Amino acid sequence: MIQRIQSIWLFLAAMLNGLVFIGPLYKFNYGTMGLAYSPWQNESVRSYSPLLIIAVIMTLLPLVAIFFFKDRKRQKGLVWLSIISILGFLALMFMHVGNLKNATPPATNMTYVLPGFIPCIIALLFLFFAMAGIRKDDKLVKSLDRLR
Repeated sequence: MIQRIQSIWLFLAAMLNGLVFIGPLYKFNYGTMGLAYSPWQNESVRSYSPLLIIAVIMTLLPLVAIFFFKDRKRQKGLVWLSIISILGFLALMFMHVGNLKNATPPATNMTYVLPGFIPCIIALLFLFFAMAGIRKDDKLVKSLDRLR
């Protein structure tokens, strides 16, 4: 059953979660403050260790779940744990951005962009597709057990 569709969804989710290590999580600038040009600064996952730990967990869990194809109950548990870790990552990322925004002086006009948010949301969608595939396999196995 390793060639089932949920394996593909889990692999794609892991790859999208791995994108948070490559690109910036968010970009921000503190406004012009009388300057003609205000450069954008990047913040990566490596600069904040709680985000780094959760990012490693949310990347590895779908890869590990692929190899539990014989134990669908454990595979479902790993997928749910991966979903929870992505939601925790997003919450921690928003808290970190909020703390950064609140730490700026009130006279500035801080703007920010969240490019690291998009792959996590798509990976979350892929994990729900994988969960649907696992449920479909469960129903198939239960229906075959009834025929015996």
